[in-house]
Amino acid sequence: MKITKIKLVCILGLFASFSTSCAVRENTSKAKPVKTTKTSKNIAKDPDSKNVPPISAIPLGEDFKVNLPAINREFRGVWIASVANINWPSRNNLSVEQQKTEAINMLNMLQENNFNAVIFQVRPSADALYTSELEPWSYFLTGKTGEPPYPNYDPLQFWIEESHKRGLELHVWLNPYRAHHSNGGAVTNQSMASKLSDITIKLKNGMYWFDPADPRTQGHVSNVVKDIVKRYDIDAVHFDDYFYPYATYNRGADFPDHKSWAAYQSSGGTLSRADWRRDNVNKFVERIYKEIHAEKNHVKFGISPFGIWKPGYPEGVVGSSQYDELFADAKLWLNKGWVDYFSPQLYWPIESKGQPFASLLNWWKSENTMNRHLWPGLNTVEIKTSDRPTEIKNQVELSRQILTNDAGEVHWSIAGLTKNSNMLPTLKNGPYKEKALTPKSPWIKTIPLEKPSLFTNDNGSFLQTSWSSKKIGNVFQWVLFTQYDGIWNTEILTLETLSKEIPKFKDGKTLNAVAIKAIDRLGNESDYMAKKIK
Repeated sequence: MKITKIKLVCILGLFASFSTSCAVRENTSKAKPVKTTKTSKNIAKDPDSKNVPPISAIPLGEDFKVNLPAINREFRGVWIASVANINWPSRNNLSVEQQKTEAINMLNMLQENNFNAVIFQVRPSADALYTSELEPWSYFLTGKTGEPPYPNYDPLQFWIEESHKRGLELHVWLNPYRAHHSNGGAVTNQSMASKLSDITIKLKNGMYWFDPADPRTQGHVSNVVKDIVKRYDIDAVHFDDYFYPYATYNRGADFPDHKSWAAYQSSGGTLSRADWRRDNVNKFVERIYKEIHAEKNHVKFGISPFGIWKPGYPEGVVGSSQYDELFADAKLWLNKGWVDYFSPQLYWPIESKGQPFASLLNWWKSENTMNRHLWPGLNTVEIKTSDRPTEIKNQVELSRQILTNDAGEVHWSIAGLTKNSNMLPTLKNGPYKEKALTPKSPWIKTIPLEKPSLFTNDNGSFLQTSWSSKKIGNVFQWVLFTQYDGIWNTEILTLETLSKEIPKFKDGKTLNAVAIKAIDRLGNESDYMAKKIK
């Protein structure tokens, strides 16, 4: 993955008598690489740095120890679906500039309304919305399977860069077993349903499905996941609820995996057919989780299963059984800790009699024995209620009560935020009023961030403040703290924000101190640097 754009961010306003200190960030052979958890962000030394006095020689505010307030945390994600052009791109014949404009408008909206994560579908049906040697360009991107965008660009790389600029995590969403979608045009010689026809099954609704039991299926999908994790600066890999297909996909008939089932039996297998299918998926989930972290430990793995494990769990719950229909033992994956976050699709109202929101979320919480993130999926598009914005707001607030210190949710989908004029104002004026960092993932070990440097200069009615880090490639965001008359305020800032003019007087109060923390891509905080304002 090669990035040619050079990002130049200058630390402004130190002192008129000193040279300006600049941090140049580029991913070219001209810069000496710094070891970092990011694959595309390296630092080049400022050639004028020899003219800048050491920090200790600059008469800045006094360093001191403080008790900083806790930083607001909550996962606020949204699904952006490419399959059947549900969300992006809105049509499969858009120009590249139209595609980029749609993406930028979506990301700006999410940033402005205090979301912090995007779950972007890059592989809807064994195809790619990114440059791949393993699978063809998606029909949903260009209108023809295998045809690249023109002029050629990498949509995933574009989404990653634009998301990170705005302080948004980018999770790649892959459907593991769907080989061809019925809305995805004709099956051509470019389609994986043709290239891997010996492990592909055609269903009665026109879908093509990889046989989850075939080792070649598992090997191929594994290679696709590892390829993305290795080449792209993503924050997470995400699977949805499609494992073995829903029964309606085959018009109620059993999944036709007779060939692989017969091979299993002839090899001496003793499991029932249902248990054998579940075992196939269980082994695959565990494998993907381990392979992702072996490639890049900081990349999370999330799954969004159907919201009901089995009817009767908890008592009184009715509906489909993913355990028996999709052969997905999602409870086991959570029990074993084979995920970093889990987003059961709780797409029913709080007052639903057969699928009560709070009861289901509490039951999943009781099964979260490894203390992974549990962030429910909310049906923001079409939950059956007379006042959808209020219902979703109430579900967010109820989730906070149940999940306490590890709150979060994922909205299905971004269309629910754009097609209802009251949805975004209801969230932003309510639970999303302030920005939030994503919760930490303490089971994922990482190297602690270094304490950032903090510089201040009195500009009369303002304090010119700037900050930096020796290993800025490990930083994802900043948190700036300002204290007025003994009361601390916090502000979450994007990575590229390296300076700010802070009013010395605000609302009749006087600025007492400032502090800065660096935040890594797993939400971990560095030690702080604080300065007292005299």
